[in-house]
Amino acid sequence: MNFLTEWKNNVEYFQLLKLMARLSKLYSNNKIPFLHYRITENLFCKYYSADNLSRTDTAFDAKKDNFGVGIKTFQLSNNTSKEKVAEFNKISNQLKKYKGSDLAYQVAKARNERIELGMRLYSITDGCYHIIGRVPEGLVVFNSIYPLINIAKIHAVKDNGKVLQFADDKDYYSYNYSKSTLYKQFKVSEEKMEIPVSIIKDPYEILRALIEGDYTEKYKDVYEIHRIIKDQIANPQKQLILGYNFIILPLFSEKLHKVPEQSGLNQWNANGRKRKFNEVYIPIPLSLHKIYPNFFPSRDTPFNLLLPNGKVISAKVCQDGGKALMSNPNSDLGQWILRDVLRLKEGELLTLDLLDRLGFNSVTIYKDDELYYRIDVCTTNYHGY
Repeated sequence: MNFLTEWKNNVEYFQLLKLMARLSKLYSNNKIPFLHYRITENLFCKYYSADNLSRTDTAFDAKKDNFGVGIKTFQLSNNTSKEKVAEFNKISNQLKKYKGSDLAYQVAKARNERIELGMRLYSITDGCYHIIGRVPEGLVVFNSIYPLINIAKIHAVKDNGKVLQFADDKDYYSYNYSKSTLYKQFKVSEEKMEIPVSIIKDPYEILRALIEGDYTEKYKDVYEIHRIIKDQIANPQKQLILGYNFIILPLFSEKLHKVPEQSGLNQWNANGRKRKFNEVYIPIPLSLHKIYPNFFPSRDTPFNLLLPNGKVISAKVCQDGGKALMSNPNSDLGQWILRDVLRLKEGELLTLDLLDRLGFNSVTIYKDDELYYRIDVCTTNYHGY
């Protein structure tokens, strides 16, 4: 489907948004409906049949074919709102060196790098923001462009030492020093869906009826929720079982707080025999094999590994103690992560500073079947080790 031309036709999606908003009194007594952002992300992916990227710590929350979507849920005031679009905690010390226009340039550059990383990772060629705006007794749903910041057009820079404000030729931004967070101003588009929401007075009674099977006309609101829950129970393979079907592998040494210069993703730089520039492996801690002994196949057993861009490569666990995840041929993994994703030149060392700048320092490996796995990027907190 062409999302931008057909998004309004998804009746089920808007029905479920409305239904979940009607349960707002589970959380708040406000006249403005409450919707948790995880709910809107999951609903969007379910009813638009999109890939859910919201847990990947990248710039996009969902992907439909080659179209990326950033999903935002927030309260609107006078058809506008200033919302967080990026956090730069890991490079905050670097950003503290700059002020005014220089800081605006650095923040804009870092933001653009994150967007371009997401596009490379998931083969995204176009995208938009999908906004669920919360207003008194209703929702306003609309789409907004997902632009790179036009660095050459940065102007209207104001810096009071706590908040930096600037604009380009399309949008207004602000950067909060203490939170290391970038905000963007969103405005309601003329092409929008307005959804009236009548908040249920006693959602607890509705849920009681759901659990006890009291499907009278009085509680007809629970029918759709019951259908979804029943579907999930009947199809347990749809559920994500935490700690069972995925593990996280840091791309850096937790002990050294750095990417080793002659192993892991810098294995090509090791001493000894001459190595190819794409020769890498992802370290697997010995403790992981002890905790999850059956997660990976036995050593040297090939399995399929699906990359975020949709390409499938052959991989296997190698080396003594199964300490390395490698591809076969070995260069496939290095080509993907060093060249396609990180854009490193041959002979250029990967550093933790670069990973921090791009917003990820680890990968998640998902096990979908005995010999079928997926890989994606994520971040882990190494401060305090």
